[in-house]
Amino acid sequence: MHRFSVEDSDAGARLDHFASARLPAYSRSRIRSWIDEGRVRVNSAVKKASWKLRAGEVVEVEPAELKPLRAFAEDIPLEILYEDADVVAVNKPAGLVVHAGAGRDSGTLVNALLHHFEALSGVGGEVRPGIVHRLDKGTSGVLLVARTDEAHRNLAAQFAGRTVKKVYLALVEGEVKRDKGVVEHAIARDPVKRTRMTARLAHGREAYTEYKVVERYERFTLLEVRIGTGRTHQIRVHLSSLHHPVAGDTLYGAARQPELERPWLHAWRITFEPPSGGEAITVEAPVPEELVLWKQRLRQHL
Repeated sequence: MHRFSVEDSDAGARLDHFASARLPAYSRSRIRSWIDEGRVRVNSAVKKASWKLRAGEVVEVEPAELKPLRAFAEDIPLEILYEDADVVAVNKPAGLVVHAGAGRDSGTLVNALLHHFEALSGVGGEVRPGIVHRLDKGTSGVLLVARTDEAHRNLAAQFAGRTVKKVYLALVEGEVKRDKGVVEHAIARDPVKRTRMTARLAHGREAYTEYKVVERYERFTLLEVRIGTGRTHQIRVHLSSLHHPVAGDTLYGAARQPELERPWLHAWRITFEPPSGGEAITVEAPVPEELVLWKQRLRQHL
């Protein structure tokens, strides 16, 4: 049980914001769930997340035990783009989480993979079997999966050595003036909004993104983006730092768009060396219909 006294400087703060600030080790969504479950109380009384605190009140937080995360087979549709004895390349749809995390262990890409394949690499552990790299929940496109431990280590070395070529398509807000460019701002966790990353701090992990213009529309630009590193939210952060956030990506400053409930970002193509040797393999993922239709509407206004 955690107990916190509300000081004069905290008066007027929302209960969920106050609890999150006092317990930074826990996500805001987890604290909100504890409030909904009655595990967060003010002067021993259950309150809503929006409750405005008063000086002198005492907030009690009773954390819930987290159930262990696990991966299990689920019959979830899966589009296979390429398959051999070492590697599988799948077309991940937007909205599908790659692996379990933050208390969620169902409806993941890993669970779908376990249903479709008898064995995957165990290098990533029980929660992430076969997973060599990841895509954000809202990003669609090609993702590589290792079927054996040896293949996993080989692919991981290729990613670490930056020899894997990853190409994305991104529709961004505004007119990108330069036909091509490079962004190398370091990326770190946003200290204020922990669900975001930022390229505005003096520290962070190095990141490399290059882009070129594919097509221009009124108020939007379609880019082909290549990344040399794989930082969390890298493309979204770097393009937003140029004041051209990915269309539909409200987390990084883009406006809400009608009929676009996800960022217009697609992992289009990946090229890698086969773990067992041979010529390089390139796999492409077709652009989802909802992104194609949205782009077509922009063309109608040219």
